[in-house]
Formats: sequence, C-alpha cells, structure tokens
Amino acid sequence: MLDTISTQASKLINLTKRNQQQQAQKVDSKSKLITVTSGKGGVGKSTFTANIAYLLALRGAKVAVIDADIGLANMQVLFDVKPKYTLFDYIDGRSNLNRVLTPTPYSNITLIAGKSGYQYSKHSNSFVFARIVQDVITLNQFDYILVDTGAGLNDYVKEFLAISDNILALTTPDPSALTDVYALMKMLSKDKSSLMLCFNHTKNYQIGQTIANSLENLAKKNRLNPKFMVKYIGNVTTSKNVSTTGRLRKLFTKEFKSEPITNELETIVEALLNIIK
Repeated sequence: MLDTISTQASKLINLTKRNQQQQAQKVDSKSKLITVTSGKGGVGKSTFTANIAYLLALRGAKVAVIDADIGLANMQVLFDVKPKYTLFDYIDGRSNLNRVLTPTPYSNITLIAGKSGYQYSKHSNSFVFARIVQDVITLNQFDYILVDTGAGLNDYVKEFLAISDNILALTTPDPSALTDVYALMKMLSKDKSSLMLCFNHTKNYQIGQTIANSLENLAKKNRLNPKFMVKYIGNVTTSKNVSTTGRLRKLFTKEFKSEPITNELETIVEALLNIIK
C-alpha cells in the first residue's frame, strides 16, 4: 500500500513540475490553448468545436484541433478526412509528431485525430495526454489549439482540463446536462479562476444568460470558491441544418453562412477571443 501511495505521489510531483515547465514554455509559444468540454455527452460538443475552428481559420488564424475524446474519432468524420496517423501512433512511438498533423479540406485547420475503439488502459494515470498537448504547443506552429475532450469527468478529461487555463463548457437546458455542468464547475472552482459557458439548443441568448446566472447563484449558495467566475459567452439555437451538414460531413458555418446559428457562433467566437486575448 505504501508503494502505491509513493508511486501516486511521485506522479503528482512530476505533473506539477511539468505544469511549471508549461508555464515557462508558453512565453515562447504563440499558441493559445482552448479546451472544449461538457459534463454530459450528446450536447453537440464536437460539432461545436469543429465549427469554432473554422470561424477562427476564416480570420486568418492557424488552428490545430486535437480529438481528445479518447476511444472515439468524431473529428475525422466532421472534417471528412482519413488520417494515416493518429495521436496514439505518436504516443505509442510509431510516428513522429509532424506526421500526426493531418491537413483538412479547410485552409488553416490541422487535425490531430483520435482513434475509434482504442484501448487506452495501459496509459492510465501516465499523463501522456497532457504531454502531447504540450508538445503541440511547443511546435509554435498554431495560433490556437482546440482540445475536444470526451464527455464526463473521467481521469482523461481531468488531465486535459488540468493543463488548460481557457476552458469552455458546452451544455444544454436539459436538467441532467445542467447537473453535470455544475459538477464540472465544482471541480474546476478548486484550482481554476473561471469557466466559459455556452448553451446549445436554447431559444435565445437571454435564456442561456438566465440559466448561467442560476448556476452562479447555486455556486454561491453552496459556497464554492467566491473568486471562481462563470463567464457566459453565448448560445446556439436548435437548427436542422446542423444535423444535416453533420451527416454530409460538412460544417454548418461554411454551408449556411447567413443563418442565425452561424451568426450566434460568430458572437461566441468574438467573446472567446476577447477573453483569451
């Protein structure tokens, strides 16, 4: 038992050292890391992330998208690419990092793909996922690195959240989704200063704002860290065009440039950039 505790302590110490090194390396890299997450699955997070990447790229930014939904491979479907190498080929030493960088049909967007059905148990608690993100940052090739995490709060999601200062949570008005995003708030409030919050499938901006205020009030009632801030940055309404373009392996922000959903996501991107500038 003592050996187990000692091993866990050593890993935590090493992670702390790596986090300190990351802070130093960030000064030398232009790349800004944005982690997109959700408490609950099925809220549209991957579609949301892919379309944010496209809108950032339209502004001339070079964007890398890391598919960190471990064991799945949604991003390669959304970007309609068939990567020769995935991030797991890099982790397992079968490829160097440059070969894992997969071009997409969209200018200025590079995908670091996941792998469907990958057995990742051998990497449990080894912090390899945090390291690959830092390796991409160190390349200094991208203006923005978007990490699309899996749903829930398992150890792998927590690892990606731990290394990011810019965390954006997507949720819906569904009660179970709100319960999960509040659990995310509770966890992050212990060592993070803020969480950016977006709503999917809301009728208007004000509804999302009202729910965000309710979550903040609940946090105060339950005496979470009073310095922790929830920053509501927008909503996307329900539209059949989102699912239609997804089935066709296209991005709705490209195919429906004048639709309200695209304008809503543009507003979110603008707010996001104002926060992380």
